[in-house]
Amino acid sequence: MASWNSVYWEIVYNVFGWIAFFSWSFSFYPQVILNYRRKSVVGLNFDFLMLNMTKHSSYLIYNAAMYFSPEIQRQYHEKYGDEMIPVALNDVCFSIHAVALTAFTLFQVFIYERGTQKVSKIGTGITAIVWATALVCVIVAWPNHSWLWLISVFNTIQVVMTAIKYIPQAVMNFSRKSTVGWSIGNIILDLLGGVLNFGQMGVQSIDQNSFVNFYGNIGKTLLSLETVFFDLLFVVQHYVLYPERRDKGKAVTAAEQAEPFLGPSDKPESAQV
Repeated sequence: MASWNSVYWEIVYNVFGWIAFFSWSFSFYPQVILNYRRKSVVGLNFDFLMLNMTKHSSYLIYNAAMYFSPEIQRQYHEKYGDEMIPVALNDVCFSIHAVALTAFTLFQVFIYERGTQKVSKIGTGITAIVWATALVCVIVAWPNHSWLWLISVFNTIQVVMTAIKYIPQAVMNFSRKSTVGWSIGNIILDLLGGVLNFGQMGVQSIDQNSFVNFYGNIGKTLLSLETVFFDLLFVVQHYVLYPERRDKGKAVTAAEQAEPFLGPSDKPESAQV
């Protein structure tokens, strides 16, 4: 089994990984705190939460299975050679924390004011199709013990869910010509985690003089790229396209003054976390 060639790169790898872990982990809290302060989840997209739970659950299955299963590691080495597995302890810890915080946010949906919001039929349909497909793949993989292929399916699911979950927020920002009522703190931390996660893979490639960890864990590679792309889009929307100004202590935009996106009863508070 492969090991680190340089203690220096091993230290850098672990530092990048744990900073990414804390950045991504802390990125969940601004929304949780905002919900608590408002005692309301109005303005939080329920489709996003459901898709996000599917995404993080799939990623947890992949990370935990790859990190803890000797059989899956054996199958990985048979396919990719004597390479280090592309999952670190911080990946597993992040996934566990992400599932827990997403579940807690879903719990907030049930205990706080949610207005007339509900999960859309499209969101429900996507989730049902994804988990039905996963079940079929489990049945197919079981007879031949194709566990590496199976967890790769879950890795693919988390990549697809990552791309889909960001789209509603980006479209809503565009429609409103505003990001008021939405936490940019979450995005900054998410962006930092994505950059460091990609950097962590780069460090491993430098040490091993190989790019196998990029295509051997294509899900982690695409996750980082998707995260960086959408977070940069959100940063541009927030600071460049739809900048806020303060009006008697309230954040507003010219577009919102002209044509509000939400009705008076559903309009989220402007408090930012």
